[in-house]
Amino acid sequence: MGMRFGIPLKCVFVYSFVGDSCDRLGHLFYPTLCTVCNGNTSIIPLLGTNSGDFNHFPDDPEFADIIQRAEQAIESGVFPERISQGSSGSYFVKDPKGKIIGVFKPKSEEPYGHLNPKWTKYFHKLCCPCCFGRGCLLPNQGYLSEAAASLVDTKLCLGVVPKTKVVYLASETFHYNAIDRAKSRGKKYALEKVPKVGRRFHRVGLPPKVGSFQLFVEGYREADYWLRRFEAEPLPENIRKQLQSQFERLVVLDYVIRNTDRGNDNWLIKYETPGEGEGEEQKNIQDSCIKIAAIDNGLAFPFKHPDEWRAYPFHWAWLPQAKVPFSQETRDLVLSRLSDMNFVQDLCEDLYEMFKTDKGFDKTMFERQMSVMRGQVLNLTQALKDGKSPLQLVQMPRVVVERSRSGGQGRVVTLGNAFTQTFHCKRPFFSSW
Repeated sequence: MGMRFGIPLKCVFVYSFVGDSCDRLGHLFYPTLCTVCNGNTSIIPLLGTNSGDFNHFPDDPEFADIIQRAEQAIESGVFPERISQGSSGSYFVKDPKGKIIGVFKPKSEEPYGHLNPKWTKYFHKLCCPCCFGRGCLLPNQGYLSEAAASLVDTKLCLGVVPKTKVVYLASETFHYNAIDRAKSRGKKYALEKVPKVGRRFHRVGLPPKVGSFQLFVEGYREADYWLRRFEAEPLPENIRKQLQSQFERLVVLDYVIRNTDRGNDNWLIKYETPGEGEGEEQKNIQDSCIKIAAIDNGLAFPFKHPDEWRAYPFHWAWLPQAKVPFSQETRDLVLSRLSDMNFVQDLCEDLYEMFKTDKGFDKTMFERQMSVMRGQVLNLTQALKDGKSPLQLVQMPRVVVERSRSGGQGRVVTLGNAFTQTFHCKRPFFSSW
């Protein structure tokens, strides 16, 4: 196999890397920068083929270490495992020892992504196009919504969302199309047959996927399980107050980001008592601890309030905890921040820096998303001041706070001269309130 089409084999490989100047063989490889001069070749690998080129978190070395362990595990053959539940491609990511350390949700495998490995949404789109997707959400931004929810949680010091950031990962267990897998095989073949050329590649494998990476939380169960148990076995008063406090933080988060998908199956509760798991009897109920984890935040940050077919209500509003007025602890935690329009503006700017990294970013649509969020913040602030309950909060008129065209360009802003407040009166066909 020394010649092909009358060209020496060495030259075939040179042309195969150019991409546009080759025949079938070239399509098996990533396009790279290649120069040919008097028979000498100089090959420059395409930048960005290694996920490590993108995953830099200088302000969070602990998270960076976790991502590095995940990459090392994949390189050593410990691949992410696809989660069977849900309507999208999401994966348990492990460390080199096989321990689950996070949940990765690639953008391309979201419910309506072009590489979603689960066919339910495809048939949904094909057979029922009138109900396709959620008309109030931008498509294929779930990974950003997950990371943005974590940002809001951090800024408000709520502590209910497991840390989530946008990362790049590549794994054989992810869902790729046939072309990407053929490219990967071609690069491996080049490495085996022409080591000098193959060693120039930054990565011999599949291209990294962008998505959200959420740290895995241990010892938690679905809220529905614990809520049913608490009905049969009432909690001690101090634990009940802990649960109420954590529940109110979940309410604050969901309301601010206008989560359209919060059922009792996608938030978690961890209930610990002294000696639990060690075979010891409970000795001091005062040392018990209860925590809430708000996962699955990918269907939030709508650009308008739901006003078509479904209302997408907050399902926690039917719980008995939602009938209790917000505690003083919650008001002290978030009211001073939420009532400061400069804090809200800083939050919007931080979200802008995150959302603009998406290839399909639209500044006009982002501003509409922030208008809804500002309205949610305004309602929540008023509810906290008036001593309302979460149930009363969700029954308040829906508000949109839009940026005025003739103001609000500086860092110091006020509601009166920088924004316009309007009420959203259109209701969805199936309304819950």
